[in-house]
Amino acid sequence: MTTDDDNRRQVLYWRLLSRLFDPEEQASLEMAGLGVVEDIGLPPALLDPHVSVDSVVQRHPELSAEFDRLMVPGPTEDGDRNGAAQVRRAALVSKVLLNVFATGTGNVTAEQLSRWQSDTGWLQRALGSAPGDRTGTLGPELGALEADLVERMQLREVLADPTLAAHLTPSMSLIEQLLRDKSNLSGIALANAKNLIRRFVDEVAEVLRNQVESATAGTIDRSIPPKRTYRNLDVDRTVWKNLPNWNPDDERLYVDRLHYRHTARRTTPQRLIVVVDQSGSMVDSMVNCAILASIFAGLPKVDVHLIAYDTQALDLTPWVHDPFEMLLRTNLGGGNDGMVAMSLTQPKIAEPRNTVVVWISDFYETRVEQLFESMAGVHRSGAKFIPVGSVTSGGRGSVNPWFRDRFKDLGTPVISGHIGKLVHELKTFLT
Repeated sequence: MTTDDDNRRQVLYWRLLSRLFDPEEQASLEMAGLGVVEDIGLPPALLDPHVSVDSVVQRHPELSAEFDRLMVPGPTEDGDRNGAAQVRRAALVSKVLLNVFATGTGNVTAEQLSRWQSDTGWLQRALGSAPGDRTGTLGPELGALEADLVERMQLREVLADPTLAAHLTPSMSLIEQLLRDKSNLSGIALANAKNLIRRFVDEVAEVLRNQVESATAGTIDRSIPPKRTYRNLDVDRTVWKNLPNWNPDDERLYVDRLHYRHTARRTTPQRLIVVVDQSGSMVDSMVNCAILASIFAGLPKVDVHLIAYDTQALDLTPWVHDPFEMLLRTNLGGGNDGMVAMSLTQPKIAEPRNTVVVWISDFYETRVEQLFESMAGVHRSGAKFIPVGSVTSGGRGSVNPWFRDRFKDLGTPVISGHIGKLVHELKTFLT
């Protein structure tokens, strides 16, 4: 049996679909939608895609908590959940989806891009992310929307105006555009571009540094005698080992040997060679790997080298401690010729058993068989060879199936591009 609440929800969702597929307003649906939100006590601003979720929440702070986990499936509840509460939920869901997915056409201002980025944050909260959580990045669908918005923005003019540039929030799509266009920027525009790149690098580095530090703490090395200091005294073990010395007559435990905790961790000097395809399809991998390489370079006894390539190869090792400088030296785009990178990689493998080569690419190459045979030679030499499809937070990316099958036969399957998996693989080698 259809209820009034069911009809109200249908009005809101039909209006949402109408606005997503046709930017022109349907007067009847708009009037009906306005009547629904006013009837349930919600602000009419929820229906306006030009008003950000931030603005709605600032005016109506009681709504903030309702957006959290709004779209996360949960157990069906009785009563309110099946009536007025579902209508209210439909209104809030419609607001988030309309603001994020109805991006319109034509030129985009820096303020519009900033507002859209803020609204995607509310969408992520609605899908279960914690408020203020910046560790997750946009998936490929939202990333494509953002890239389209950035392309429609007159970026050079925005960067030349400090007031407009202040509205920009650094993101992967924006950084990609800045790196591609950096040779055409100068003066204030170039300074603002560098500031945005550095901000993004610092934000991503903070997240990755926490992952790396927790993954590479090392195991306890019991071959090294523990330090005999009071702070290092293992009281429980000392008592346990000296229990045979307990004297029941005077009720005293006589300690003839103290035991201390082992705290030294096992670390072995390792060489890490990261080879990154910097062609147009691998921009986010280039950014993430520049940052990741710099973090590993900061660990004790890890010798890190970074090579970027398209149809030419560039050894970025001298700048491996500064991902910002590394990125400024990249030239994104072009084709793929991994053999030019292999010619720089092979001389660096001085001690194969002590070397890991991480090769990050979609493996759509120019000299396919020649490159694979060289990679197989690296693997047979005793070095650990890790082929990676891409290095993104979303973990998606296409890989040439020809290479995928042969890497699997070689015993070195392509790992997922999720950056957490790459950190785990490197942890296994380094510890």
